[in-house]
Amino acid sequence: MTRRTVVVLTAVVAVLGFAIAAYLYNRSVEEQAAVALRATTLVRPHSPVFGPEDAPVTIVEFFDPSCGTCRAFHPIVKQIRRQYPRTVRVVTRYVAFHQGSDQVNRILAAARLQGLLEPVLESVLAAQPDWSAHGGRPLNLSKAWRAAAAAGLDVGRARRDMIKPDVTETLNQDMADAEAAGVDKTPTFFVNGRPLPSFGVDQLFALVDEEVAIARKSSGS
Repeated sequence: MTRRTVVVLTAVVAVLGFAIAAYLYNRSVEEQAAVALRATTLVRPHSPVFGPEDAPVTIVEFFDPSCGTCRAFHPIVKQIRRQYPRTVRVVTRYVAFHQGSDQVNRILAAARLQGLLEPVLESVLAAQPDWSAHGGRPLNLSKAWRAAAAAGLDVGRARRDMIKPDVTETLNQDMADAEAAGVDKTPTFFVNGRPLPSFGVDQLFALVDEEVAIARKSSGS
């Protein structure tokens, strides 16, 4: 190989190296911009928060109360909260992709106004197989109401609160933000603005663990 050939090959490799580096840099910038954009729409002032308000790691879950997979993931999300009680918070956004979910979301919004969101959510999810329209069963919202009442909900007050304009506005905002974030199924999770690389329990745990490690490193703890 002549010296000229070596020089040419070296130049080609250098150009390719710069091109690859530029591509990776631009991709990183685009990903960071996407995360920043999502962060402005994933959490709203009205969003229910479970866990410390100032937690450095935020899991945003787009949640449909009629969704069987949401019901299955609920104890998993609670396990993550127990594992990182001071580091992780969960923000819930309500969507209605199933029959009757819009009404149950209103029940949950009314429960929050009574300070009973978490117990009512637990009760409604536990009763989901009885009231949801799955497997050929008809929708039975009276059983959802019954489950909410069993958790202490003042049903009369809730029926009045659930149709208030601000409840409608917040639920509409959740649906609009879901569309903006490309959410078309539930549950959909974002961890500090980052979507799961693929759907699954292990993937959720791994992404949370990664963000917790980053948060601890940055805080020096």
